[in-house]
Amino acid sequence: MPARLLILAAIAVVLTATAALAQSPVEAARALIARYHEDPTAIDRARDVLEAALTKDRQVDTLVMASYVQFLWGDLRAKNDEEKLAAYDHGRQLGERAVELAPKNPDAHVWYGINTARYGQTRGIMRSLFLLPTVQREIDTTLALDPKNTRAHSLAGNVYMTLPRIAGGDNARAEDHFKKGLAVDPRFTVLRVDLARLYIATGRYQEARQELTRVLEERAPRIIADWTVRDVPRARALLESIEDKR
Repeated sequence: MPARLLILAAIAVVLTATAALAQSPVEAARALIARYHEDPTAIDRARDVLEAALTKDRQVDTLVMASYVQFLWGDLRAKNDEEKLAAYDHGRQLGERAVELAPKNPDAHVWYGINTARYGQTRGIMRSLFLLPTVQREIDTTLALDPKNTRAHSLAGNVYMTLPRIAGGDNARAEDHFKKGLAVDPRFTVLRVDLARLYIATGRYQEARQELTRVLEERAPRIIADWTVRDVPRARALLESIEDKR
């Protein structure tokens, strides 16, 4: 019996190793970041897997996923603004290269836009207004290619909400994009958090509470790692901040 168990264990190891080898770098990275709420270092490993793959073959899908992972790394793993800027800058370079290779790939455009926007936000909005035409172009192109792209609606909403009015800020357009994204995917919880932020900024506290409560009560979030690590803590903090508001 022990010998048989050893044989079965050996077979299991071989099958696991074979399955791992069968995974593409993009699949391996996607599996890692899907559970980063359980182990944040999974983002580091996903970045390493993709960077290693890019030294051999710069395929579009690998570039796009690497751009996404650089965004995650900048948001969640970077220890200071210098590291954040380096991550977002690398992410936008990867996204730009993906756009050059596949100009009709909406994910290439949206991650190029997101990393560029985050780079500008970290650097300072007023100091980075020269990047705004690039961000706007990538939003427009993404939505032209894929009108239901929730990431693009999220990016557009945040751009319009964050910019000062003199530079193109527009709360009504921000709200429109957040709501369009939620109409496509009601479980994409970051959109609810950002819509709630807009409601708070405009004094619509009851509507903000409704959105934040829905985030906390969501039982099947689209991206469970983001919901766990980012959306739930932000929703709780925002609810506390308006506890006495009417």
